Amino acid sequence: MTGYARSERRALADLFVEVGPDAPTLCEGWSTSDLAAHLVIRERRPDAAAGILIKPLAGYTARVQNQVKQGRTWTQLVESVRSGPPAPLRVVDEAMNTVEYFVHLEDVRRARPGWEPRALDAGLEQALWSRLKLMARSLMRRAPVGVTLTAPGFGTVVGKAQQPQVTLTGAPGELLLFAFGRQGSTRVDASGDPDLVARLRHAQLGL
Repeated sequence: MTGYARSERRALADLFVEVGPDAPTLCEGWSTSDLAAHLVIRERRPDAAAGILIKPLAGYTARVQNQVKQGRTWTQLVESVRSGPPAPLRVVDEAMNTVEYFVHLEDVRRARPGWEPRALDAGLEQALWSRLKLMARSLMRRAPVGVTLTAPGFGTVVGKAQQPQVTLTGAPGELLLFAFGRQGSTRVDASGDPDLVARLRHAQLGL
């Protein structure tokens, strides 16, 4: 099996080294050191990782994330990211981390001026599309309009089945980033009522 999670993680670690700990990201309020600490606790601190999705636990997660950030040098933090999850989790690395590391790699890339979409391996695009099909309804649950996502050559999936509808068209990776709330940093075409399109482009999407 191709290790897309591993290759995206390695590319992100390399980019971390290049840009340093204080570079901006698309994650609101987070520098690259904040993002790196988030990735470390997600894989290595299950006691704190729950707060990533469960709001009542978010305060504890934030405290642990800051402790991880402050308790390691930048080089140590990057190497913790690069080394991947502990052995018991490596069997689910691909399923658990392909989307995570793709999105966060782009969070760093696209926070820099002059970014352009990467030319992705066809297998990675298919993997991202497969996961988007599974996640579309969850990611689009807060959309203010109905949403259909179309990736030419891959297919179509309904993100939110209500009327009126907006149709988003783009490459799988671009649609995935849009659905994860990075609407302003994607190359996605949107068709539908212009007011509804504008509302969707500014909506709070994602997990």
